[in-house]
Amino acid sequence: MTLSATRTDEPMIGSDGVEIRPFHVDVPQSDLDDLRRRIQATRWPERENVADETQGVQLATMQALAGYWATKHDLRAFETKLNAVPQFLTEIDGLDIHFIHVRSPHEGALPLIVTHGWPGSIIEQLKIIGPLTDPTAHGASTEDAFDIVIPSLPGHGFSGKQTEPGWDPPRIARAWTTLMKRLGYTKFVAQGGDWGNAVSELMALQSPPELLAISTNMAATVPPEIAAALANGSPPPVTLSIDERRAWDQLDFFYKNGLGYANEMALRPQTLYGIADSPVGLAAWILDHDDASYKLIRRVFAGEAEGLTRDDILDNITMYWLTNTAVSSARLYWDNRETAKAGFFDAKNVQIPVSVTVFPDEIYAAPETWAKRAYPKLIQYVRHPIGGHFAAWEQPQLLSQDLREGFRSLRN
Repeated sequence: MTLSATRTDEPMIGSDGVEIRPFHVDVPQSDLDDLRRRIQATRWPERENVADETQGVQLATMQALAGYWATKHDLRAFETKLNAVPQFLTEIDGLDIHFIHVRSPHEGALPLIVTHGWPGSIIEQLKIIGPLTDPTAHGASTEDAFDIVIPSLPGHGFSGKQTEPGWDPPRIARAWTTLMKRLGYTKFVAQGGDWGNAVSELMALQSPPELLAISTNMAATVPPEIAAALANGSPPPVTLSIDERRAWDQLDFFYKNGLGYANEMALRPQTLYGIADSPVGLAAWILDHDDASYKLIRRVFAGEAEGLTRDDILDNITMYWLTNTAVSSARLYWDNRETAKAGFFDAKNVQIPVSVTVFPDEIYAAPETWAKRAYPKLIQYVRHPIGGHFAAWEQPQLLSQDLREGFRSLRN
């Protein structure tokens, strides 16, 4: 894939004197032809010998996905969508960081940096750009406007690929603060889910004076006694409320049945040559992220209407394929394992204001009681009746509404 600067846009200089380079995406037709050829040449295994998904991503789902991908999906769709918004590259700590930066047309907009996770990408956040930067066009007021910055994690999308170990979440958090300051923002807020939550929480723990608050749609709230009981295989405490027991059951299921991909990427990311060589292999690996998301995607490719479309799903997978980031993105899990001081969902003692959005089909739906313990300055807790792991992508209006309301008290 080719990344090239537009002919009319010249590099800019950030507030710290470092260059910020505009660019657009230019996908060679040969790459698209090769992708289709590889999809059509897939060597399929036999069908699973159970009637459900307990052995993994089902053959019927993958064959439906591959058939649509090879013949009906617009392989340039993600390129068109991305080139419709301002994109840039800038070097931070020796690595090129790609980011979308959209300024609101309204005065007094609150700067917001939004971080995706794995197996997501900046494709996830495209749907919230309009509602957040131009709220009056989406039923909200000018006072709710945001400037939005959406970076690609190192090793993901159009950001540079790590050439050395050490690009763990704390380093990324520092890089994001550098990015926002380089763009001239003296006050800003942060949002994320999945790795985006980890990075946002670490930004908060690093306490840059410019960071006013964070918002999360996959909060890390598990109390230490609950984390220990789950790790030890103990039965759930009888004192758990209904919401707490559901969160326990979701976490127990995930730890026992859903960590295969994360364990492999944390332990042996370089071994994943297969998903760098086979687009269908990559798609299956991405689909097997969490049980609820897989079931949603299975329904989509069976023809049912959901918050995501077949094209949404394939835009994201196509991004991973064309940028050849299957393995480089996996290294984040390895780097995190080398330095992490707590479990992914363990409460981290964040001391700045936090807004929590909860969707029922997340890996676990954080109870309000746990959120209040985890975030002593909790400014908002919203629990929605629908939605799952990819919040900005699947339920952009709900998440946009929560961001407006959650950060409203911090403006001016």
